[in-house]
Amino acid sequence: MPTIQLDGAGVTVPTVSGDRVVLAPTTLTLTERRIGIVGANGSGKSTLARLLNGLVTPTVGRVLVDGLDVARQGAEVRRRVGFSFTDPAAQLVMPTCVEDVELSLRRRERNGDRRRELALAVLDRYGLADHAHDSVHSLSGGQKQLLALAGVLATEPAVLVADEPTTLLDLANTRRVGDLLLGLDQQLVLVTHDLDLARRCDRVLVVADGEIRYDGAPDAAVDDYVASALG
Repeated sequence: MPTIQLDGAGVTVPTVSGDRVVLAPTTLTLTERRIGIVGANGSGKSTLARLLNGLVTPTVGRVLVDGLDVARQGAEVRRRVGFSFTDPAAQLVMPTCVEDVELSLRRRERNGDRRRELALAVLDRYGLADHAHDSVHSLSGGQKQLLALAGVLATEPAVLVADEPTTLLDLANTRRVGDLLLGLDQQLVLVTHDLDLARRCDRVLVVADGEIRYDGAPDAAVDDYVASALG
């Protein structure tokens, strides 16, 4: 598994009343295959996740992925670390499903015919072959999330960071997407409000008020989060 290191990495943002700490300086080494991150809205968990591929740059400290500095070697890191957003609309930019996956493959495969062949194979792998030439806007919510994930995974990243990928889905699609994510060969960093999914991870971080308040075994971490949330 890849090794992700946060070495005193923290994030502050300027406000009219002074700098606000979004994530306090944090030191972690993440080597597990499936890492869950839970916490209340606004706790800093998405900021933590976005540090891992350079969507957010630490204002203090550094983040390393297999020794690559995210701030200084961002392009190399992003080839290794894929990112999936809560709302797939943030990722689906081409008219049809196959074109959207082809866009993800443009750097990997220069030949157009071969790129189309690879894109169709990716869609088939994720159960979307019948929708290859459909408009991305015609898909259901679950299908859109699967397509967004397919586009990211088509580039074969070593790590997938998924930021609340099931929040907008119904129960059946939550289970389908969750099973897909947790069955990946890639290292998975999963930000989620779905505590059942979090319990299926190998390690869970609980984020509160911009700090890691608990880091440990999934059941114990989720129980800590529930206890603190219910007060």
